[in-house]
Amino acid sequence: MRRTSHKDYRLRARVMKALAHPSRLLMVDELKKGERCVCELTDLVGADVSTVSKHLAILKSAGIVECDKRGLQVFYRLRCACIPQFFDCIESVLRGRKGA
Repeated sequence: MRRTSHKDYRLRARVMKALAHPSRLLMVDELKKGERCVCELTDLVGADVSTVSKHLAILKSAGIVECDKRGLQVFYRLRCACIPQFFDCIESVLRGRKGA
């Protein structure tokens, strides 16, 4: 088995940093239900299109989401099916803290 390198840890941190914003967490949580266009995510987050697009670019750069353009609209979907399980793990940590 290969030893984890510092580069591997930096790449992992990049993914976690991409998720480390409430608006991005909200968008990823919504994308668990299926693909959404930018306009739907903009309404959900309550921010302007430019801000939501920047958040989505960060998620895309980290490899969390992917997109395709259909006419004038861009649709995003989760690229990794394991994200919902990751969210479940976070919830488990939070439940464990309540008793501490």
